[in-house]
Amino acid sequence: MPSPKSVSQIKSLLLSPALTSHFEVVIGIPRDLQSILGINQDRLNLMCSEASLPGSQLTTLELDNDRTGVKEKHVYRRMFDDRLDLTFYVDAKDYIPIRFFETWMEYITNEGGSDDKKSKNYSYRVKYPDDYISDQGLIVRKFERDYESVLEYEFVRSFPIAISSMSVSYDSSSLLKCQVSMSYIRYIVNGIEAPKKPAALSGRRRGAANPEILPSGFSLRGNILGAETFKTYAGNLNTDFFTPQGQANANLAFNPGLNLGLNIPLSEQISPGQQ
Repeated sequence: MPSPKSVSQIKSLLLSPALTSHFEVVIGIPRDLQSILGINQDRLNLMCSEASLPGSQLTTLELDNDRTGVKEKHVYRRMFDDRLDLTFYVDAKDYIPIRFFETWMEYITNEGGSDDKKSKNYSYRVKYPDDYISDQGLIVRKFERDYESVLEYEFVRSFPIAISSMSVSYDSSSLLKCQVSMSYIRYIVNGIEAPKKPAALSGRRRGAANPEILPSGFSLRGNILGAETFKTYAGNLNTDFFTPQGQANANLAFNPGLNLGLNIPLSEQISPGQQ
C-alpha cells in the first residue's frame, strides 16, 4: 500500500541534496620522486578544479543449466574503471600542474636530459613499476558545506598515464586547464562500514571453528557453523567450550531454523543470547 508523506517529511528527505562543488584532491607521490619534483603539493592539490568519482561493475557468468527454463548470473569478479580523470587550473607563474606531471612521466620512462632527447639515436628504458607507482595517497574527498558528511575514495597504486592536449589561441582568453588521467588497480571507499560477519559458537568437532577462550559473564550469540557435522540428540547439540576455569560442556537445543536455546552447566554466570 502507498504510504502518504507530509510536506515536512518530503522536505527533510529531498531538500538536502549533495553538491558537486565541495571536494578536495590529494595527489599521492612515490617516495623516490618527492625530492626530484620539489613542488608545493598543497598548492597543486588546491588547483584541482574537477575530478570524477570512480565507478565499478560486477562481472558475471551466465548459467542456464541449473534450473529448467531459468538463466542465472553469478558474480565472479569486480572490475574497476581503468582511469581517473583530474583537471587542474594552470598558474601563470610556474605552470605547476604541467611541470609536475610531465616530470613524473619523464621519470617513469627514464628519458634523461634534453641533450639526449635531441639525439637521433635516442632511446630510453622504463623504470620498474615499484619505483614510479604510488601505492597509497591519491585521494578524492567528497564533503558538504557543513563538513560533517565525508566520503573518501582512496586509490591504490596510482600513476599518470596521459596528459591531454591543451589548446592556446589568439581568440578571447580563457583559463588554461591541464587534464591528467591517472591509472590505478582499485579504490577503497572510506566512510562506509563493511558488513559485519556473524560470530560463531565454536566447538571441538569437525567442521567447527577452533575452541574459544570465553570470559565469565559473557553472552553467547551467533549462528552454529557446520551444525550438521556435530553429534545431535533429538534436536540437541552437544559441544565443548573452554573457560578460564577449564573445560565445560554445552547442550544446545535448536529448531530447524537454527534458533538456539542454551542449556550450559557452567559454574560462571552466563547469559544466553539469541541468534
